[in-house]
Amino acid sequence: MIHYTKFLCKNKDADWITFVHGAGGSSTIWFKQIKYFSKKYNLLLLDLRGHGKSPVSNKDFNLDDLVLDLERVRERTGIEKAHFMGHSLGGMIAPAYARKFPDRVNSVGLLSTVAGRSDEDKQKVWNVISDLKNKGVEQTLKNLTTRWFTDDFIEKNPDLVSRRLKQVIDTDKDVFINVFKIYAETEMIPWLKEIKKPCLFMTGENDGGCTPFHNERMSNEIEISKLVIIPKVKHSFLIEAPEQITKNLLEFIESL
Repeated sequence: MIHYTKFLCKNKDADWITFVHGAGGSSTIWFKQIKYFSKKYNLLLLDLRGHGKSPVSNKDFNLDDLVLDLERVRERTGIEKAHFMGHSLGGMIAPAYARKFPDRVNSVGLLSTVAGRSDEDKQKVWNVISDLKNKGVEQTLKNLTTRWFTDDFIEKNPDLVSRRLKQVIDTDKDVFINVFKIYAETEMIPWLKEIKKPCLFMTGENDGGCTPFHNERMSNEIEISKLVIIPKVKHSFLIEAPEQITKNLLEFIESL
């Protein structure tokens, strides 16, 4: 059963926002957003299967399974509709959910995610998966750290960086490799245009995998979309630039 947490604001009739984290993370990645969003919105945060407090039995699951997990949580909570905000792999799960269950969605946030990869882009991701299998998670994390965070942030915030890396290490190795494969295999360009809900695309200026170029291409597939590039940061901008992320998410939702 998927673990989830609800935060109710004073106005119980307020919109719901569902937050979906990425590979090797947990719902705690959104802790900076909770403080601000819970004042005006009802929040639902969940741990993907095999992550955080959510158990897993079959470790060979796919994107459709993760989408159905979202729907099962929605059914259990009785939430009619929500804004779905996803980071990295979560930024693939959220639009896939919106495609399958459009009547349950108000808007979608695709944060630090990617579509339209070149052959070279794809090979880089599969190289990471090969390293995870052959060199192990901890060794591979040494390379991923500099892809996720800027050098300046790593130097000034070693505790925050270590906490993020520990999340990955504490995730079952087979689960982490599997979700990384889902991240590698998912290609949204063929179906993004089917999403008719407003979409926010947001990535870091220096995110080498989920680049501004990729996000601009994705944004062009959506009728109602907004593209935001956060200056200087890389992939883990929820940790490195939480105030900027919160500000742009709020502006997007409040503009609808």
